[in-house]
Amino acid sequence: MQMKSVVVDKIGSIAQACGLGHELRVATTDIPCEEGVVLVVEVLTNKSTYNQLELTSGRMAKVSKGDVIVGALGHRQALFGYSGHIPEQVAVSDIIQVLNIGGVLGICDSVNPDRGQPFDARVLGCVLQFPFLGERIGVPARVGYHRLDQGATLDTHGVPIVALAGTCMEAGKTAAACAIVSRMRHRGLAVHAFKATGVSLRRDILAMEDAGARRSQIFTDFGIVTTTAASGPALTRTMLTEMTQGKPDVVIFELGDGILGAYGVEAILSAPDIARSLTAVILSANDPVAAWGGVKLLRERFGIEPCAVTGPATDNAVGVNIIEQQMQVRAFNAITAGALLGDHIIDALGLAAQPVAAINQ
Repeated sequence: MQMKSVVVDKIGSIAQACGLGHELRVATTDIPCEEGVVLVVEVLTNKSTYNQLELTSGRMAKVSKGDVIVGALGHRQALFGYSGHIPEQVAVSDIIQVLNIGGVLGICDSVNPDRGQPFDARVLGCVLQFPFLGERIGVPARVGYHRLDQGATLDTHGVPIVALAGTCMEAGKTAAACAIVSRMRHRGLAVHAFKATGVSLRRDILAMEDAGARRSQIFTDFGIVTTTAASGPALTRTMLTEMTQGKPDVVIFELGDGILGAYGVEAILSAPDIARSLTAVILSANDPVAAWGGVKLLRERFGIEPCAVTGPATDNAVGVNIIEQQMQVRAFNAITAGALLGDHIIDALGLAAQPVAAINQ
């Protein structure tokens, strides 16, 4: 294995668990071409839209031609973003694309007009880590703090579980999760939160932390760059078991993408043990027709009665009235009625929440 030193400009959040600095040793030969392998690439193009990288700090940084960045191999199948796959092999000087703002790297198959063409990037090498004390034996770096156990069992420790599912990406799931977390926090409840499906990006769980979640996790922490039907159920069981430890009052988790999609939401909701563990399911929908279809899917395909509907479909009273009258489900807008949404969920869970005493100024 041949090695060299490289100074990088920006480290994508996908590699957060690796604890990397800006001066790295990289392998320039025998690069493994597998999901989660961490690469250094040089950006070859400029973009005026979708041109940022989420750093390990959570900050967003603009990316420009000539930047040397750290990302990781993965695939993506996003309705409102890029679709791409992991190449069959990868070598120094190969041209690949940056598929998302978390640092996922692969070959782009399809673009969304609103995003423009993705960044092209030249492979400079595979990041090496040196885990053996006193030895200069480099090991290819991979994302995640732990490796996923596909045989993981589920134990929610008696903690109420709230899941947020959507009709598609960008349907308002994270906004709803944050509104609920914030209201629960204000009413004296301890909340843990995680994201079970999607493509590696920490923005959503950071938002939940900002809203008051005491602990958070994302599937990337278990070495998964992009979730699938094969990994989604095991990830959900693992995170439900971990995040209910310490006995929070409630655990809230977001199912990224839509109920019908490539990231494993269907497989999760179809798993009997996971479905039984869900105390409340909230649907986020972009319009009343999507809300109708989402409610119908939850009821008829998964045997789940939604606790509430939110999202852009509830942006004014017109959508709220259609949903409540035609679907017989309570509807709340997470932006304008976040406290009401949170109170509704607290009541549905039967939690004995009490207002937090005001701090004397």
